[in-house]
Amino acid sequence: LDYQSAAFHTAVAKFIAKNGYGCQVDDLPGSTIPLINGVARGDVDVIMEIWTANPAQAWVDAEKAGTVVALGTTYPDAVEGWFVPTYVVDGAEAPAPTLAKAEDLPEFAPLFTDPEEPSKGRFYNCPAGWQCEVVNSKKLIAYGLEESYTNFRPGTGAALQAAVESAYLRKKPILFYYWAPTALMGKYEFVQLQEPTFNRELWDQMMEAEVPNAATAYPVSMVIIGANKAFSESAPNLTAFLKAYSTTSALTSKALADMEANGGSADTAAQTFLKGNEDVWTKWVPASVAEKVKAAL
Repeated sequence: LDYQSAAFHTAVAKFIAKNGYGCQVDDLPGSTIPLINGVARGDVDVIMEIWTANPAQAWVDAEKAGTVVALGTTYPDAVEGWFVPTYVVDGAEAPAPTLAKAEDLPEFAPLFTDPEEPSKGRFYNCPAGWQCEVVNSKKLIAYGLEESYTNFRPGTGAALQAAVESAYLRKKPILFYYWAPTALMGKYEFVQLQEPTFNRELWDQMMEAEVPNAATAYPVSMVIIGANKAFSESAPNLTAFLKAYSTTSALTSKALADMEANGGSADTAAQTFLKGNEDVWTKWVPASVAEKVKAAL
């Protein structure tokens, strides 16, 4: 898939399949819908990330048709939310030690001053056109923050990351939306602001309303491995490995930070992960396979 976490997990699975099981492995780059349709048809055997909180309709349809199966849990705790750097709320010099919830934000607007509109704080939203930009804009209304914060939309995802990194490296306060696992979350320490526990009914009401009066947290998403059913049945050893496959959002974010540091190579990041986390991945495979992987490393 055409984003970092999926590229990393594909590289990990590929290295183990190739060196531990003696398979020939091809990885086929693409975006979510075409690759899921490829798995359903049998043109693609395995896809390493299916986000289950709001799964793509192509996956839902393929599951109903019985052409795909869910295997292991790539990570169970993919998150989205509003964050501030840890130094804003924790430590002897923290300027906002009582900031814990989104509903606390009005009193802290001066801390996050918008340089272009100094009478308000600045909330760094997603770029326009992303679904999360729509969600966050509705949340700003629901939490009563429109009067005290500007809804700032960076031009790109890279611009959002750059703004957060710039503030962090200068130890400046910044309030922003982000998600994990990502390299940014693996490199630095942030605190997620609390919101009301995810409620599907309330979420749907929020999304339907022009002026919502209540909001709820983003759902935590379990991310799973999807496979073509016929392939899975024909390859029981690989299926057992992929069913046992399991990491966490934190482990993945750390790996993505390493990946970014080494120039963006998913294959290099996968090997760094395998070398440093034997206690994790050796549980996925028989001892004989683990020894072959270690020898290849």
